[in-house]
Amino acid sequence: MLLLNPGPVTLTERVRRSLMQPDLCHRESEFFDLQDEARQRLLGVYALDSDVWSATLITASGTGAVESMIASLVPTEGRLLVIENGVYGDRITQICAQYGIAHERFTGDWMRAPDWEAVAARLDQGSFSHAALVHHETTTGRLNDLSALADVCRTRGVGLLADCVSSFGAEDIDFANASLEAVAGTANKCLHGVPGVSFVIARRAALARAVRRTYYLDLGRLARLQEERGTPFTPAIHACYGLVEALREFADEGGQLARHRRYAALAERVRSGLAERGIEAAIPAPESSVVLRAYRLPLLLTYTMLHDALKAEGFVIYAGQSHLTSTLFRISTMGDVSSGDIDRLLQCFARSVE
Repeated sequence: MLLLNPGPVTLTERVRRSLMQPDLCHRESEFFDLQDEARQRLLGVYALDSDVWSATLITASGTGAVESMIASLVPTEGRLLVIENGVYGDRITQICAQYGIAHERFTGDWMRAPDWEAVAARLDQGSFSHAALVHHETTTGRLNDLSALADVCRTRGVGLLADCVSSFGAEDIDFANASLEAVAGTANKCLHGVPGVSFVIARRAALARAVRRTYYLDLGRLARLQEERGTPFTPAIHACYGLVEALREFADEGGQLARHRRYAALAERVRSGLAERGIEAAIPAPESSVVLRAYRLPLLLTYTMLHDALKAEGFVIYAGQSHLTSTLFRISTMGDVSSGDIDRLLQCFARSVE
């Protein structure tokens, strides 16, 4: 079965084999060597200076990393502006509500890009310490302009926290912008690892100011202990094996730019092939991520009908979310997916929409 959903991905054989390595005790040097390599290689994805940035592993899904980032890096007296144009932006808002973090939602039409001038005006009117944005909002496949928001934040002295769960490793992230304090990511999306381990890459200066709202997801403690070759809890050891091997494979294949090119070629192959069959993209390609794109369901064809027909042929696609469930479906090109796989997928679409 080929997974074309937004994570977890279809694994390469190289990563799958890595899961069969020896069992490790998480208090032994062999595990800390593995942890150190994962953290070092995560910084290497965007060639980050380890004196400025630190990668912290978390045994959790990507949402756990986002929660840790938000709960730990918004100050006790801080206030967060959440720029929200999809399900995952709404999830950040829910995290703030859960922890009693002062926040405000900046919402708009999910099918449109945020109005950055309006965002800037709201930051000027309010008293915000931080802003948060989902870089790749997989609800619609939109790639939000993280650099535009970073510039808005930088000129106002506002820290930026970015959910890069579905973009890290494939899309460009401007770590040089002084406003960007941290990004959250996960192993089992663009890096092609397995579920179970996520991470936050944060400026060391931001980690030094971290607060302690949460116990298990306390980012400051996790970061400090990992720096000391320790861990407070039992980590997902075999998921760490998978992450390290996926990062090695990522580097061997040419890194972030190569992965972006690969995804872009596959995504365009899907888009053009579906367009030939009368299936429209939900938002224009230049506004979409190369990682995942959303498409409009053909008339007289429900998502369940389309999903089941494709699954019978060996493909798993993904439904729209929230109020878009009945109108959209989504296709991701992450993981061990080839151009030949996409050709077969398009042939299956041709039979399904006849």
